Amino acid sequence: MTSPSQKPPDDTGRKSRSASSPARTHKPRGAGAARDDGEGLAARRLAFTVIGEVLRSRRPLDDAFPQALAAMKADIPQRDAALARAICIVAFRRMGTIRAALAARMTGKSAKGQLRDLLTVIAAQILFLDVPDHAAVATGVALARSHPDLKHYARLVNALGRRIARERESILAEAGPLDDLPEWLHARWLSRWGEAECIAMAGVLRREAPLDLTLRDDQDGPARALWAERLDARILPTGSLRLADRRAVETLPGYDDGAWLVQDAAAAIPARLLAVGPGERVADLCAAPGGKTVQLAARGADVLAVDRSQKRLTRVAENLARLRLTARLRAADVLALEDDLRFDAILLDAPCSATGTLRRNPDVAWTKTPEDIAKLADLQRRLIDKAVGLLAPGGRLVYCTCSLEPEEGEAQARYLLERHGDMQRIAITPDELAASGALADLAGLIDAQGDFRALPHRGGSGLVEGLDGFFAARFRKLPAANDPA
Repeated sequence: MTSPSQKPPDDTGRKSRSASSPARTHKPRGAGAARDDGEGLAARRLAFTVIGEVLRSRRPLDDAFPQALAAMKADIPQRDAALARAICIVAFRRMGTIRAALAARMTGKSAKGQLRDLLTVIAAQILFLDVPDHAAVATGVALARSHPDLKHYARLVNALGRRIARERESILAEAGPLDDLPEWLHARWLSRWGEAECIAMAGVLRREAPLDLTLRDDQDGPARALWAERLDARILPTGSLRLADRRAVETLPGYDDGAWLVQDAAAAIPARLLAVGPGERVADLCAAPGGKTVQLAARGADVLAVDRSQKRLTRVAENLARLRLTARLRAADVLALEDDLRFDAILLDAPCSATGTLRRNPDVAWTKTPEDIAKLADLQRRLIDKAVGLLAPGGRLVYCTCSLEPEEGEAQARYLLERHGDMQRIAITPDELAASGALADLAGLIDAQGDFRALPHRGGSGLVEGLDGFFAARFRKLPAANDPA
């Protein structure tokens, strides 16, 4: 889920250089046209640093970028920070295309390590950003000359950058959607869905995700229509509001009043499925950044939001404060919670590979591995066992992940039912996904077992290419034998 404090760079188009030239499809908010090598060098240095850090440490971009930015904050204007983030985002989104283009043009050589990072920064600008070619190349050469391990590559950097610029049209024409998936993910998805589905999904994942909003009180009818008009948004069949274009969220009507939160339409579903009421004891496990906590608190529930990270819980507190809601926050390992706690309803948004969020977090494809998925699946099983133990008899549990991998979704639902004989599935129905009065067929978002499964490239009416990849299953704990309830 994207929090209100996150401001992804704009994904607006530019006019092509000629009638036959493919349009560059990304433009960083506030960055404007890039400048020559004397200016704008800090932006490229920041992007170079962050891309290398993410690839070598496998840290999330959203962690590595602010840390690197803070280290050079005094030296970089806001517009350069926006450009640097745009370079990083598009570099990871189109990493496969960039690497193939570099490999094909380095006869007898290969780009590795920091040289590859630098060439990636240059190619990302030339191929995909609204940046003059000469600025992208000149700043890249300047970076090489200033780096002790790269200065002897300056001539190569210059020549290769210029060649990428000359051959831009053919590079983009030859790049198929599957080229931007790493081999491990390509193989997994091909095995599960087949080539046609993979191509369709990979094509969608090349584009930046839309900006969706969830109203604070999840209002139906006139209130939702009023906010849609004020925000220049359309109402999705699920009730989320989708903005017509990307804007700084802090400037939108209703932000200061806490009328809504930024939340992908798929991520807004699980809390609704829990159907909590006023006064119910509810646990939001692995709660950060807090969108689902807000939804539960807005319904009057007594919410305990638990997350291991105190820093991430700070974001939850900020979301709650802006929306004028309250919940109890606890920085703790869910697995270490007291066994005697009991809740009427539990939402377990388990840590996962996040492969369903590649439009928002394209670095995930290049930082996760199949081994990570296996480790996360083991953690998810332990969290499920813990959540079931904390659930009061008759209580409801919603398990969800923003993953496209079956080990983290469908397989975990099977595990829960096989492991815990006192739990039963509560099948999800299409009308539960639809906003009041929505005339849409959302059956495509529910699988044969009655679980919610969203794919980025398809779904119900009005949601094609509309949702993050998401899985959610709902369960109920059977009352004890001596409990008539």
